[in-house]
Amino acid sequence: MDNDYFVIGKIVNTQGIKGDLRVIPTTDDISRFDSLDFVYIDKRGNIDKYDIQNVRYHKQFVLLKLKGVDNMTIAESFKNSEIKITKDMALPLGEDEYYIRDLYSMDVVTDLGESLGKIEDIIFTGANDVYVVRNDISEILIPAIKQCILKVDKENKNITERLLEGLR
Repeated sequence: MDNDYFVIGKIVNTQGIKGDLRVIPTTDDISRFDSLDFVYIDKRGNIDKYDIQNVRYHKQFVLLKLKGVDNMTIAESFKNSEIKITKDMALPLGEDEYYIRDLYSMDVVTDLGESLGKIEDIIFTGANDVYVVRNDISEILIPAIKQCILKVDKENKNITERLLEGLR
């Protein structure tokens, strides 16, 4: 069931005393919050639908006001919750684009055919994402940049990449 959802943000704090939520977006296009009428909030495994009252932006944060969340005490109960949408609410993909959630557990091989492991985690740095690739022996951090990521094969669930000098 959880595969039916896309995570588009994480609630990290409250904003002010009127129940606004401070959200770190995990979507490439943060303006996509403007086109949403509602979202699903995953609070410790319980997913509930909430109507959006207002969306604002401040620095790298999305400030989200949900209907029924009218004070800081209620808003604090949302800390560390994920904001999700359903597949049909997701933005369409362009050519050579993919959803971040599809990368998890993909096999990573070098352009020379060497298996490096699977993507276990993705670190969002602001400049570029970093893929955490693990195998039985080691962990490698690979920047998600065109010089490294040569091909993402969604159908066969693998990524071909070129390790830059110093990453071996």
